[in-house]
Amino acid sequence: MKTDTADTHWNSTWAGIAPDSKWLNPEEDVIAWARGLAPGARILDLGAGVGRHALWLAEQGFNMVALDAAPEGLAEIARRSDRVETVQARMDSLPLADGDFDHVLSWNVIYHGDEDVLLRTIGEIRRVLKPGGSYLGTMLSRRRLPHEQARYPGREISRNAWTFEAPGTDKIHPHYFCSAAELLALFSGFECLALADREHDSPGSWHWHLTMERL
Repeated sequence: MKTDTADTHWNSTWAGIAPDSKWLNPEEDVIAWARGLAPGARILDLGAGVGRHALWLAEQGFNMVALDAAPEGLAEIARRSDRVETVQARMDSLPLADGDFDHVLSWNVIYHGDEDVLLRTIGEIRRVLKPGGSYLGTMLSRRRLPHEQARYPGREISRNAWTFEAPGTDKIHPHYFCSAAELLALFSGFECLALADREHDSPGSWHWHLTMERL
């Protein structure tokens, strides 16, 4: 069964993106991370959406590639800038060369699927990163799961991967929730530089924020 299906929801969202949407604003964590990177570094924005990070990073002088499975988001990026290369592809099968990137960013993306998809995606991130390159991303915390279960009927389709009866949201598609120990075990071939469990913009919206270094 295919589990990385959330791009169908997001493609519809990107097709009707409003000019004042929050999805057009870069995250403070990304801005802070970028301050420590070498000028002109080559960065992959994996699951770039409508480009809130890729476009901002390109403005800072980084060499940007924005990859997503949703074509509407990539079209929005191309409409707004000619400084970002866009690639339509699945996150677990990247049509990119080994060691092609100094850094990879993936914000609120790679947990959309089951553990097999997630492991393949992490393997691809590792493959396209140069040794010593950094990865900045987020994962869903196991602490969030009870909050979702209290809001919607849910079903665990495989280990740690859940779908919810929440029409009109991406929660009808599989989401992966994990503990810190499980997260670290998934990221074989990486050294963990930072890991924090944070609430986002609503109560119970716990996400792991992680920075990894490719060994």
